[in-house]
Amino acid sequence: MSETSAIQLSDKDITLTAPAQAKMSELVQQVEEDIKGIRVYAAPGGCSGMSFGMTFTDQINDNDGLLECDGFNVIVDMATLQHMRGVEIDFADQGGAPSFVFNNLQPAAPDGGSACGSCSSSSQQGGGCS
Repeated sequence: MSETSAIQLSDKDITLTAPAQAKMSELVQQVEEDIKGIRVYAAPGGCSGMSFGMTFTDQINDNDGLLECDGFNVIVDMATLQHMRGVEIDFADQGGAPSFVFNNLQPAAPDGGSACGSCSSSSQQGGGCS
C-alpha cells in the first residue's frame, strides 16, 4: 500500500470522550479483518441538516483527516470535518440503548437559529438528533 498524505487532526478538530474512546478501542479489537480505523461520515438529515455515522474502513484517502487515538484511528474526510468541528463524540447508555452520541458543543447561531443539541449513531448506521 502506498502512503497517503492524510492530514493529522487534534482534539481541537474532533473531541472524543473517554467512554467513546474506550468503546471504539473495544470494537476495533473485535474486528477480525485488517482495518485502518473508524470512519466518521455525515449524511443529509437531522435537525441541523446533517446526521453522523461511523463505520470501519480499510482505506485512508489523501483528502482525509486522521486522529490517532490509543489503539485506533478516527478518519474523517475534509467535507465531513466541516460539519464535525465543535462536535463531541460520546458513548452513553440512554435508557438501555447504548450508542454513540454526537453532541454539538457550539453555541446557538447569532442570527437566532439554534444548533442541534445531540445527534446519536450506532456503528452500523447514521443517527438523527434527539
